[in-house]
Amino acid sequence: MAKKDGTKKTSKLIQEFKEFISRGSVIDLAVGVIVGGAFTTIVNSLVDDIVMPVIGIITGGIDFSSLKFTITLPEELVDVAPATINYGMFIQNVINFLLTALVIFFMVKAINAFRKKKEEEPAPEEPAEPSEEVKLLTEIRDLMSAQNKPEGKKK
Repeated sequence: MAKKDGTKKTSKLIQEFKEFISRGSVIDLAVGVIVGGAFTTIVNSLVDDIVMPVIGIITGGIDFSSLKFTITLPEELVDVAPATINYGMFIQNVINFLLTALVIFFMVKAINAFRKKKEEEPAPEEPAEPSEEVKLLTEIRDLMSAQNKPEGKKK
């Protein structure tokens, strides 16, 4: 009996997993992760290849990544490689993060402005009921058109 209950629980678990994985939100999440990975490449290229060279020109080419603090060792541990605290890499990574966040901020701001502009565009309005003047002018036009037609072509 225990074997049957275990099989039922397993098949129920598999069924629940199938339902979970086939939900639209899970698929949307997967697509978001994949597109996010591709977008990361674009943002990194924008920061590394476009923004950083400009920053390098402005700052005179300062490279923080080579800054480090070397821990001196006692003479009895001379054979052990010296330890370094690479605080320059930390500073460089913080700067890269801030620049990346700034670039993403401006990209999202531009996208939101585009969306807002698109939403503000008036939807094509349905033609309103023509005014009495328009109706009268249309009747006059139709009557004049009918009068100007030869006798054989009247409707």
